[in-house]
Amino acid sequence: MIEFYLNDQPVRTSEAPASALLDFVRYHEQLKGTKIGCREGDCGACTVLVGELSPDGQTVNYQSMTSCLTPLGNAHGKHIVTVEGINAAGSQLTPVQQAIVDEGGSQCGFCTVGFVMSLTGHSLSSAPATEQSTIAAIDGNICRCTGYKSLERAAARLTADLAARPTENALAWLSEKQFVPGYFADMPAKLAKLRPAATQAAEASAAASATDAPHAKGGSQVSTSPNGHAQNQNDQGHGTPAPFTHPLVGGGTDLLVQRLEELREQPGVRLVFDQPGRRGIRRETGGRVVLGAATTASQLLESELMRGLLPNLPQYLKLVSSTPIRNMGTVAGNFINGSPIGDLTIMFLALGASVTLLDAAGATRELALPDLYLGYKKLAKAADEQVTEISFPTPLPGDFFHFEKVSKRTHLDIASVNSAAWLRMENGLISAARVSAGGVGPVPLYLARTSEFLVGRELTAETLTAANEVMQAEISPISDVRGTADYKRLLLRQLLWAHFLQFAPELAVDELI
Repeated sequence: MIEFYLNDQPVRTSEAPASALLDFVRYHEQLKGTKIGCREGDCGACTVLVGELSPDGQTVNYQSMTSCLTPLGNAHGKHIVTVEGINAAGSQLTPVQQAIVDEGGSQCGFCTVGFVMSLTGHSLSSAPATEQSTIAAIDGNICRCTGYKSLERAAARLTADLAARPTENALAWLSEKQFVPGYFADMPAKLAKLRPAATQAAEASAAASATDAPHAKGGSQVSTSPNGHAQNQNDQGHGTPAPFTHPLVGGGTDLLVQRLEELREQPGVRLVFDQPGRRGIRRETGGRVVLGAATTASQLLESELMRGLLPNLPQYLKLVSSTPIRNMGTVAGNFINGSPIGDLTIMFLALGASVTLLDAAGATRELALPDLYLGYKKLAKAADEQVTEISFPTPLPGDFFHFEKVSKRTHLDIASVNSAAWLRMENGLISAARVSAGGVGPVPLYLARTSEFLVGRELTAETLTAANEVMQAEISPISDVRGTADYKRLLLRQLLWAHFLQFAPELAVDELI
């Protein structure tokens, strides 16, 4: 039984846990304000807020998510907020809605609800509101009418309104100013009553998933990928995915695009998004950083540990899909999806990551991430194995790390080619290097020969020119909708230079041509 609060009402349902939250809201609960748009997590018309009780049980943390890709079972124990749930009695507009109205931020109106919910979620955030962060909150919402300038003006107005939001007891202020209704104040206590049931359900799912693993190799193990819709990730090769039974479902951002109807009929779906121990980031005394498999891209973005080790990580992760998808998509899901252009996969290949696999008997083994990929969508894991953790060696303060991505749009798009590089220098020479690339082969590529070639050499234009020759022999791009094979080779050459110009800006620009 799935239990949660939908706006101010408790919900208990035995609907399929892998059905879409969007369909439950619209067709079961008849709340039609949440719109059906792309059903791929791109347009944001179906955006809702998902509130999760904090560990101390005192507050609820809200995130925007696309309900078209949210498994209904992931709502268990949480507060789901649709547009019908944000207005006070009398249907008075909230400050978010009023700002959009006053600035002409709605024309056909179809996308408006999504913008309202994303900005309302931003208002509930504990982070300081700046014009930049307010605009970033709607990076997962598309409007085909307004040209966005009116929405940017609304964002600026909202930022000014939120300047008076206190850092403590902000919810009371937000309720007084009618950003949200008064019932939000009661949600911590209400969710606390659901927590035992939610915890028991998560623990039961964890136990079941350890003994009833998926029976097909490939992307059925964990279904999330912060890159968005899976059919747009099939950069290399074609074909129909094999059927599966008892799949494990994480954030849902791939499988609910690919196989929603099939999953809805599956009686043995296992949800891992909220399983105890599957989230979190820690540094171990042995010098490795360890992530739970269900750690999301947003949690990477917000992690002080990760930002300390990789100071430019926030700007890289902003290139990974949108805020709602980053709130849902997990790191392990990105790996197991097996996309040749998975952004997080490419980053972690350059970081030297390994995955820990757990089988049905409870035995674990560690596998280097490059060794996970045997061919297009083919993984070197047994049918009964699942990823539980990801780890990588802790970068040293002087190490270099850089990620680059080329796509038709800068944001909210799939890569044509992406690449990452990690570098360590000693006494003027490259002492260690790891270079990865996506979109130039049937799998996410760790460029082993290129990385090995760089070791022991000076960081010069001549070295990079020679390294490019090695790299070109190591890749095998194909022509597809994102460009010809020759174009992708050129892109990767440029990205290699981009990495090393970031590491050593003194490299002469005229050497690049």
